Amino acid sequence: MSDLVPFLELRGVSKSFPGKRSLVDLAMGRPARSLQAVRDASLRLAPAETLGVVGESGCGKSTLGGCITGLIEPTAGEVLYKGAAFASRRRRERSRIIQMIFQDPYSSLNPRLTLAQTLDEVLRVHGLRAGAAERRDRIDELLLMVNLAPSFKDRLPHAFSGGQRQRISIARALAVEPQIIVADEPVSALDASVQAQIVNLFVELRDRLGLSYIFVAHDLNVVRHVSHRIAVMYLGEIVECADADLLFEDARHPYTRALITAIPQPNPEQRTELASLEGELPDPLSPPPGCSFSTRCPLAVERCRMENPMIRRVAGRDVRCHRAEETGGVSQRV
Repeated sequence: MSDLVPFLELRGVSKSFPGKRSLVDLAMGRPARSLQAVRDASLRLAPAETLGVVGESGCGKSTLGGCITGLIEPTAGEVLYKGAAFASRRRRERSRIIQMIFQDPYSSLNPRLTLAQTLDEVLRVHGLRAGAAERRDRIDELLLMVNLAPSFKDRLPHAFSGGQRQRISIARALAVEPQIIVADEPVSALDASVQAQIVNLFVELRDRLGLSYIFVAHDLNVVRHVSHRIAVMYLGEIVECADADLLFEDARHPYTRALITAIPQPNPEQRTELASLEGELPDPLSPPPGCSFSTRCPLAVERCRMENPMIRRVAGRDVRCHRAEETGGVSQRV
């Protein structure tokens, strides 16, 4: 899947947000520091492929998703769709290509619109069905696609459970018949049993409709289930990107290995002796010199603390680590 020609590509995408000057900055005459949410991210996505994006909270996953959809304008770099700049397209055209599903199904729906009104508005704005009868038929079709009964369409959002609301959000995204969906932590606000249902729905819709996903999450087990490839982010940088099975069997970045080690294992025989992740994520307003992971990495040497590694191809994956050749063989079977 990773060898296919991509129809979506990120080239060196970065996003920084200006910060406010603290009292110390004012006293010392220093300018305000900027928060580097995403740094030099390059990715490719093929048709009908799911690319998982994982990392700790605050690593830049959601900002990256916003840059892909056009909701956030990158500070540097570009997003290409079929070789052309995605930002150069009209807003309505962009929304027909890429849709986003947000983390919180409680706040992403208008509480004053019924389910039918929510979907009808999308169809009318995009001119996808001319007549009211056609739109009603399409609404029923969309609800059945996400396993909701058409009889629910006159209910307001408060009448639905969290899982049902997320299904409504998925139906709303599908209404414009997009080619790519960016799902930003779409199951993290749901109970475990409901999470499995929603993840299975994503897989079913991908296989039926030929959709491509950018699936953002922090749960590696969920991401592995749904993804063909996985990109691991740390402090705004992509530190490793590989096929899902390869990543779990032979992770090369120490951060990836620590994340996999942290996955709970009920079988003691499947546990590993790799060091778990310790310490806190550094301040993104003041990232450490050299490798961004050097302050928490058990393998860090002087070069790691002085020189930020370039992302490079090692053992069939892209990895940002000076010592990637020395860290083969994982991790953990899950």
